[in-house]
Formats: sequence, structure tokens, C-alpha cells
Amino acid sequence: MIGQLTGLVSHIEGDHCLIDVNGVGYVVSVSSHTLGLLPRPPEVARVLVETIVREDAIQLFGFAEADEQAWFRLLTTVQGVGNRVALAILSASRPSLLWQAVHAEDRTAFTQAAGVGPKLATRLLTELKSKVARMPAPASMSGQSLAAAGGAAAGRGGSGGTDGLEQDALMALEGLGFRRAESWPIVNRLIGENAGEGLDVIIRLALRELAR
Repeated sequence: MIGQLTGLVSHIEGDHCLIDVNGVGYVVSVSSHTLGLLPRPPEVARVLVETIVREDAIQLFGFAEADEQAWFRLLTTVQGVGNRVALAILSASRPSLLWQAVHAEDRTAFTQAAGVGPKLATRLLTELKSKVARMPAPASMSGQSLAAAGGAAAGRGGSGGTDGLEQDALMALEGLGFRRAESWPIVNRLIGENAGEGLDVIIRLALRELAR
């Protein structure tokens, strides 16, 4: 089983590259993000590899970063999501955006990928909700934001009041053109930092940050 390749990037085309390791060329399928991080041929690159063995073929999927590989494995656990669809999702959205999208219940991060329609996107959100808790938080989420999110979640408990405020704020911002995955971490943190404030205050504060 191949878990990593280090060699010369001899060719890049479409959604795959050819890596020459001591004279043996490996065709590796990659996301557009990983493709953009690869050096231009013929320079040396290291890619993490997921090896998929089938009766009629052996396929290699490469990743420049460990979190992308982890999300590839997670996405393929969802019914209806094959290796190619998982790679398409990772080409359309970075792991940090997918992490936020699942928490915000935002299908957009998934539907913009080729091969993902509204029904599959809904299934992804439903099945990933419990699984994503085991995934590492994205590096783009600051410690302060995560602490606030955790505190807000603990404070909510079984109450629906804060949940309702969060959803109302997200819907309002969505109506103004902001994506849920983009707004959710800000709204979640602001609610935790401004306990007792109403919808208008949360929206005003969120707009101030989103406008930056």
C-alpha cells in the first residue's frame, strides 16, 4: 500500500500529475488545491497518498496536506460519495470551509462541486454532523473563536433560544449575500461574547466584521 510519494513532478495535466520516483512514474489524481501547491516540472515534490485497490485498477489520490487527506477519507464514508466526487468537493472547497459549512448547515460548499446536487448535499450535512466532531478544527479558526463556539454550545444545552437567534442572524446575513459557512463562525462567536443582546445587535456586529 502506497502512503506517500517523493519524486520529480514530471507532468501535470487536468486533475492529475505524474510523479517519477527512481524511474517509475506514478499517476496521481489530485484536487485543484494540491495541484496549485505542486512545484512546476521537473522539481521534487512530496505528496501524501491514498491508495484505492479495485479488481480492475489501482488508483492513487494525492494530497499536499494531511487535513485534506483526512477529509477525503471522511467524505467517502458518506453513501453516494465516491473517490472522484470527494476529490471534486475538495477542489471546490477547502477543509476549513467544509468544517464551517457542516456546523452552519450550509449546502453551498458541497453543491458547488461537480456531481453534488441538493439531495446529496443534504445527506452530506446529515451524515457528517456527528463525524465532523472527530475532525481537527481548521487552522483558520482562531483559538478565541473556537473557545467562544464551545462556550456558546455548552450554554445552549437544551435551550432553543440561542439556536433561534443564531439561525435568524444567519438567514438575515444570507439574504444580504453572505454565505452561511462564512457567517457562522462570526455569528456563533458574537452570540457567545454578547449574551443577552438582540438580533439587531448581532447582525450589526457581524456586518462590521464581514465588511472587512
